[in-house]
Amino acid sequence: MKPPMLLFWIFAVPVHTFVLQPSVNVTVLRNVSVEGDLWAEQRLDQLMEALNTGKEKRSEEKATVQGVDEETDTVHSKRTEEHDIKKTESEKHTKGHTESDVIKKEVKEKEDQQGQNLSDAFLAKPVLTAWNTTYLQEVEGEEHLSPTVNQYTTPPAMATAFQPVLHLLKESVTLLPSKAPPSTFLAKLPKKAAGAKLKDNTTLKAKKKKSIKGKVKTTPKVLKKAKKAKKLKRERKLKPTTPSYFPYFEDHYCPSECSCYGRVVQCSDKDLGKIPYGIPFNSRYILLMNNHIDSIQLNLLSEYDSMEFLVLSNNRLRDASIEGSFEGTQSLKRLYVERNLLQSIPTDLPVTLEELRLDGNQISVMSDAAFGRCPGLLILSLSNNSLGNKSSTIPPGVLLPLGKLRTLTLSYNQLSSVPLQLPLSLQELYLRGNRIQSLQGDMFWGVAELQVLDLSANRLTNKGLGKAALLNASNLESLNLEGNSLKQVPHNLPWTIKTLNLEGNLISSITKDAFISLPQLEHLGLARNKITKVALGAFRVLPLLHQLDMSHNALQQVPRQLPLWLHSATFANNKIHAIPRDAFCWGRGNESPLSRLVKVHLEYNMIDLGHLDTLAFRCLRGFQVVQFY
Repeated sequence: MKPPMLLFWIFAVPVHTFVLQPSVNVTVLRNVSVEGDLWAEQRLDQLMEALNTGKEKRSEEKATVQGVDEETDTVHSKRTEEHDIKKTESEKHTKGHTESDVIKKEVKEKEDQQGQNLSDAFLAKPVLTAWNTTYLQEVEGEEHLSPTVNQYTTPPAMATAFQPVLHLLKESVTLLPSKAPPSTFLAKLPKKAAGAKLKDNTTLKAKKKKSIKGKVKTTPKVLKKAKKAKKLKRERKLKPTTPSYFPYFEDHYCPSECSCYGRVVQCSDKDLGKIPYGIPFNSRYILLMNNHIDSIQLNLLSEYDSMEFLVLSNNRLRDASIEGSFEGTQSLKRLYVERNLLQSIPTDLPVTLEELRLDGNQISVMSDAAFGRCPGLLILSLSNNSLGNKSSTIPPGVLLPLGKLRTLTLSYNQLSSVPLQLPLSLQELYLRGNRIQSLQGDMFWGVAELQVLDLSANRLTNKGLGKAALLNASNLESLNLEGNSLKQVPHNLPWTIKTLNLEGNLISSITKDAFISLPQLEHLGLARNKITKVALGAFRVLPLLHQLDMSHNALQQVPRQLPLWLHSATFANNKIHAIPRDAFCWGRGNESPLSRLVKVHLEYNMIDLGHLDTLAFRCLRGFQVVQFY
């Protein structure tokens, strides 16, 4: 019984099924006898000849599938996120199954035509035993294949006639790369079939590494840069759409016509006919003075959410060309539209506006609704306009909506009277160069915060400055009455005044009680009058007086008993020929306290230095204090 059994095991060698693992893309054939190799090659040749016709049909389909595979791999290499890779693999899985089914069906039909002869032949011969081998080595983002044996073999089993043949047909047999031993062979799965068999993270990671092989190393710096680029792309998609001619420029961008310093855009003196395109929307200060701009593009300024300061001075803007231009601006605080061709105050001023300068225009009308939209205005300047022209006046209370107004400039207009019912918050009022002849008591309805009042270069007389003229200006500190028609020092001035300018009037004399109601006075200007006489001790009633200017008058001697606390006294350009002994130094007996005078100007007078009384300077700190020439 033993010889038959021995013969049986000799011819019926166990059939090892040739199987490739799902996660493996390299198959190495090892431990195969020479006789087995020759037998396998004969069977393959016979089968390839029998299926020659079927291969021609399948070649077209495989070419199409291969093109799709290559395109899919290209797209796959550009994607870096894992969920995109999974999506691609899922598509490849479905297509891989389809291809396998088509190939299997065609091969099965050919097998049926060949008949049972092939089946018997395969049953009589041993089937090749395959070793599954993979080795994945990752070095700096690259993939290397090595023929290291996994020491895993399929258990011996009796295979059917067509199972090993089908498996070999679905695989392209190629030589191992140059790194592998020349005696080994590599069976590579089609990409679709391999994608269909991916089941673990190892193969997924291998394919991902292969897609970026030889391109860019995946380092933390590269990943951080990729994330930043993706974030910027997402932010740009979320940005609101802007006009095509005004793209969103980066912070460092600057129009060719301008010069930029941080967020300050300087476009002045460039002969521009319009606001240049391309000014960054994040600009804070935009300077466009001294150009030829005659209009502002509609809805342009509303795009600049960060703009705080806009200068359009010395251009050619008119009322119609700027109508609605300032509406919608969100951060504008300072607006300069000086020296243009405006005839009225814009009515679409932003609520955020704090300073408005419209000097040097042709404005003659101030409507009640002009400032209703900007109650936070602090500074308003309308000098060198035509307000008050043709006997028209500013309507009473037109400025009352400006409850926070601090500075109002109406200089060099044609006003015949001071505007009435001004805001009580007003601290500085400039009315120089008008036609004002008198001040009315209802200039303020209540106690005002006014500290500075400039009425210079007007037509004021002593009669126009009555008792009630500055009744409510109880906080006034500086009063400028230069260049009027006053014949004497005004009475009934607020006692809080520290600076009083009476230069350029018609005053001819100073009485003893002229300044008795001004105990806080520090600076007094009486230059360019017609003063010939000053009462004895007229300035002694001013305990805080520091500066006195009486130049360009008709004085014949230095006033007597000047305050010892005086710092500077100017008497230049008079007709002085004598300096009394008690002019600078006076006191009980012959002893006089030291004077605080630092400088005394006596230039351009008629003083004879050879006949000076030296005792007149006994309390001074040196002769260098007095300037004779």
